[in-house]
Amino acid sequence: MGAMVASSPNKPRQDKSIAGVASFTPLYVSDKGRATVLHLAREGAHVIVNARSNQAEADAVVREAQALGVRAISIIADMAKKDQVEAMAAKALSEFGRVDILINNAAIRPHMPFRELTDEDWEHVRNVVLDGALYLTRALIGPMVENKYGNILFFVGDGAYSGRGSGRAHLSAAKMALVGLARGLASEFAPHNIRVNVVSPGSIDTRRDNPEWYGNRPPDAAGIPLGRQGKIDEIAATCLFLVSDGAGFITGQTIHVNGGAGYY
Repeated sequence: MGAMVASSPNKPRQDKSIAGVASFTPLYVSDKGRATVLHLAREGAHVIVNARSNQAEADAVVREAQALGVRAISIIADMAKKDQVEAMAAKALSEFGRVDILINNAAIRPHMPFRELTDEDWEHVRNVVLDGALYLTRALIGPMVENKYGNILFFVGDGAYSGRGSGRAHLSAAKMALVGLARGLASEFAPHNIRVNVVSPGSIDTRRDNPEWYGNRPPDAAGIPLGRQGKIDEIAATCLFLVSDGAGFITGQTIHVNGGAGYY
């Protein structure tokens, strides 16, 4: 599941507050995505929720957001398909007039030994993780330039960031490309009042629909100095901070939400 935040076209942006803006989050229906959408909605942001195929779950999140008094819609689109990504961006702009916050959160994590990686395996991971985020950002950043305002977040993950463990070389390659993309965009679009950052969660206590991706040994609290896994609301709160005025001097950075498990 993902979410964009779009602002009312009639609302002046001088205050740059979250209330009244429209946000877009491609989430692939995740606990972290849902929590992020609802954190934004509680602050008054209108939200666009994206899921790859689960219309019922996306609509459930939309109803929760609407109950908080904001406009919300769901758009079903596969982040691995360029035409669907671009059509989704066009629909978001048509419905809301603008998108001020983009949170690129779509991901897949199929671990496998590097020597067993096929071209199709690599292309699928790259299409969802990197290409989809690039195409969606490209489709929405032009209007952000015109509006002289925007916040963009990418998600990586400390496992991909550190590269530790086996079977994740291709995942790290795609995810770390997002870090480079974020830094390049931050430099290029800072003069247009557009900030771009990365959120890198560590081990988070969340639903994992594909335990086989982790060799049926999903992440736990081992090795975390704070002695516990992170909470999905802590990830959502980090996103909320990064797109708020309080983070107005932060761009091109990666924020690691990992309980001290790694220092970067």
